[in-house]
Amino acid sequence: MRLRLPDLPAVDDTIMNKNKHLQQCILALICVICFLQMATPSSAQPAATGASAAWLPTKNVEIIHGSAPGGSNDKRAREVEKALAETKLIPTSMTVVSKPGGGGSISMAYANTHPGDGHFLLLGGSTMISNHIIGASKMSYTDFTPIASLMNDYIVFAVNSDSPLKTGKDLLERLKTKPQSLSIGFASAFGNSRHIGAGMLMRAIGGNPRDLKVVVFKGSAEAISSLLGGHIDVAILGAINSVVHLGGGKMRVLAAATPRRFHGALAHVPTCKELGVDVVSGSWGGVFGPRNLPAAQLAFWEEAMRRVAQNPGWKADLERNYWLDDFTVGAQFRKELEKDYAETRKVLVDVGLAK
Repeated sequence: MRLRLPDLPAVDDTIMNKNKHLQQCILALICVICFLQMATPSSAQPAATGASAAWLPTKNVEIIHGSAPGGSNDKRAREVEKALAETKLIPTSMTVVSKPGGGGSISMAYANTHPGDGHFLLLGGSTMISNHIIGASKMSYTDFTPIASLMNDYIVFAVNSDSPLKTGKDLLERLKTKPQSLSIGFASAFGNSRHIGAGMLMRAIGGNPRDLKVVVFKGSAEAISSLLGGHIDVAILGAINSVVHLGGGKMRVLAAATPRRFHGALAHVPTCKELGVDVVSGSWGGVFGPRNLPAAQLAFWEEAMRRVAQNPGWKADLERNYWLDDFTVGAQFRKELEKDYAETRKVLVDVGLAK
């Protein structure tokens, strides 16, 4: 017996065409989804913005200093803030925070209440070292993460225009033979960079730094007034504080404790080295992070400070204020801090302020 299969219905060509069109639509949709996944970056991968793709500030950055608003450190902090903004590396806001008092101790204590947090920067300087050595502060640069040195406010030795001291050599000769005959004034504390510079000069000419007859004033303006009034014989000043008085012929600058000559109104002033004494002294200004700053955050801020040092506005500010570029970063900065600490201690022992 032969089996007979039932007849199958004929397939409609219209149905076949519809199925084929549906398959094409599904395939196209899959392609679109794959393309979108490839084109959209993962939210866990932030875009690199210059200094470091490993870390970027995610909240407001505080630039902390230890002087009153409107002072030289406040101005310097705002110039750093401006230069940082111009680098376009910082994706967040920035704020300058003034914490005056205690010879900088209050600002240092505040900065170090945020260990390991790169959203807090401290503008520090030579007093971080000298104040620690003489016991005025329990904190030193070792309590922070050094990032970079940016500038140095080198000192000059100035006299009244009526002074019998006409040249730098006259000053050196008098200090060598009759140091007690000269009263030397500066601001604003014993053991600061001005006092250290005077001690270095005395030691370099073979004198005893303890023979210096020093007078400390609350501010440079007070020291200058005393000099111009004939109440002291010599004033040790930051360069910019002397420039305004040179044009009027009321003051003479005899020597500069700089590695090279100044420009502009002070271009005629010889360096101590030119006068035969190897003395370079000033007040450096640097940037520090809180203690225990992670490597990625340190790398970010080191690169950011490199950009600041190269910024045209920052360079113009250095020239305008007679500050000299003293940019060092990383291991070299830390090495220089160690050297500065050792040298400062020697001088402060010589002048009788440390043991």
